[in-house]
This record gives sequence, C-alpha cells and structure tokens, in this order.
Amino acid sequence: MTTPTEADLRHRQVIMAYWLFVVIAMVFAMVILGGVTRLTHSGLSMVEWKPVTGWLPPLNDAEWMAVFEKYQTSPEFQKVNHGMELPGFKAIFWFEFMHRLWGRIIGVAFFVPFVFFLARGWMVRGLTPKLSFMLVLGGLQGLMGWYMVKSGLVDRPDVSQYRLTAHFSLALIIIGYMEWVALGLLFTDKKDRRPVSKGLWRYAIGNAGWAFVTALSGGFVAGLDAGFAYNTFPLMDGSFIPPDAYALGSLKENLFEDIATVQFNHRLLAECLFVFVAVFWFRARRIDLAPRQRLAVNTLTGIVVAQVALGITTLLLVIPVPLAAAHQAGAVMVFAAALWVVRELGPAQAD
Repeated sequence: MTTPTEADLRHRQVIMAYWLFVVIAMVFAMVILGGVTRLTHSGLSMVEWKPVTGWLPPLNDAEWMAVFEKYQTSPEFQKVNHGMELPGFKAIFWFEFMHRLWGRIIGVAFFVPFVFFLARGWMVRGLTPKLSFMLVLGGLQGLMGWYMVKSGLVDRPDVSQYRLTAHFSLALIIIGYMEWVALGLLFTDKKDRRPVSKGLWRYAIGNAGWAFVTALSGGFVAGLDAGFAYNTFPLMDGSFIPPDAYALGSLKENLFEDIATVQFNHRLLAECLFVFVAVFWFRARRIDLAPRQRLAVNTLTGIVVAQVALGITTLLLVIPVPLAAAHQAGAVMVFAAALWVVRELGPAQAD
C-alpha cells in the first residue's frame, strides 16, 4: 500500500467535509419538516414507534384501518379529532411518517460513508471519535423524538413543550457540532484568517450562545402555541410587558408554562440578539478582516435582520404555516452562521 501524499490527504478531508455538509443540509430539512408536522398537528398521528420495521407505510386498506384504529385510542382523536375519518387521518399521517422516514434516511446517509471512510483509513487523527459522537447524537435524537411524542399520548393531546424544546435543542447541537467539524476539515489553512482581539472573539461566542437560547425560547413558544396570542408589534396589545405576564406562582411556571411570559421573553431575546449583532457588525467593520471572515460576519448580520423581519411578519399574520416553518428554519441558520463567525475569528488552537 502506497503512502498517501499530502494532496491525497487534503482531497480526502475535502470529500469528508462536503459529506458532512450534505448531512447537515438533510438535518436542516428534517427540522423544517418537523416544524411543518407540528404546525399541521400531525405529530401524534403515529402512536407506535418501530425504529427497525417502520420503513414502510400502510400498503392496503386493511393496514390503513389498523393504524387508524390505533390512532382512535389516542387522546388527540378522542378529545380533538373525534369526528375525523380515514381520509383526514391519512393527511396528517403522511407528515409524521415522512418525518420519521427522513430521519432513518439521514442515519443511512451518515452511517454508510462513515464505515467506508473508516475502512479505507481516511480518518485523520482525532476524527473517528468525533464522527462516532455524531452517530450517538443521531441515535439519541431518535429516542428523544419518541419520548416527545409519548408525552402527547397519555392524557393531554399535545406534546410537552419541555420535550419539544429538548428535541429541537438536540437538533441544533447536532447541526452545530457537525458544522464545526466540517469547517475544520474544509478550511485548514490558517493564513486565510487574520487575528482579532480576544474581546471580539468572545463577543462572537456570546452571540452564538444568545442565538441558541433565543432559538430554545422559540421552542417553548411553539410548544405552547404562544404565537397565536398577542399578534401585534412592537407592543403586546398596547403594552411593552403584557399585564398578565409573570402572573403565575413560580418562576419555572412563568418562564416555561405561561403563554404571555413565554412570548414576551422570546421577543425580548430576539430584539436583544438583533442589537448585539448590529453592534458586533459595526465593530467588525473597523477591523481588517480576511475575506472569508468578513463574509461570515456579513452573513450572520444579514440572516439576523431577515429572521427578525420574518418573525414579526409571522406574528402579525397569525402564524401561517409556510412563514412559521421558515422562521424555525431561520433560527437554525442564525445559530449556524453565529458558529461560523466564532470559528473564523477564533485563534488557531480553537480548531
């Protein structure tokens, strides 16, 4: 076996980086599909989890009736959709089925190339544990998805906002971790980055952390359907802080279970993120950044502006499904762009 040249090793790294970006795009599409599934109230249509045998949908009338009869035992059918017939059930079933099927396809798209690269000896030092960790995260995400669905199959015909947000947060972690590793494989030349102050780099880290928290607050908004209340902007029915916010007994109930408080907090977090990124952009403008660093900063700023505009529009139009799904996708893009900025501005040892 011949020793690979430096050019061969670099070529392999680029291929693996592009592979990871493809999987990231698939996970991103999964997040959007999950949002649509949630918005169309389709997520509780499948009351069983068959991780190994659930690749195929019902194939004949008898199989369709069997899954429909199982759905009829669920709280959602008995309390919300008790008048639903088979055609209506099929409409919501397909969203949830495609969501689960796409998750399985992502697993194959990651696992098969991973085994191939491992068998061919393409792994650079330290890469195998990172990719193995990604595989574990993907499996945990499947478990978390079913754990979330189970919360809506007991008494209350809706999933727990805590489990929904945990499911979304794990998707962000998976995307962010894969992005970090992929960027490290793709951009290895430190000459393409110019040093910046530690203060600006820490500011970038703060932006990424704030974007993550803001996205999670959006998960609680979705879980409580809080976007359907207070469909005005910039005030909430005439007040900056609605009078019924923070009106429950405990801090936990206010922060995570009260519709008025949850929506107010999400608005405030998003508005602060807009200000933080705007100030960051003005500070970065005065620095002689490398072209890719400048592109990362401008990309983050542009996405944040678009996301704020999209969020306001979605709210004012009372949460239409296409805009709401786009807004969820925008939250992922903001977080991913913020991580890109952190990597581009960070010191070499941060790689």
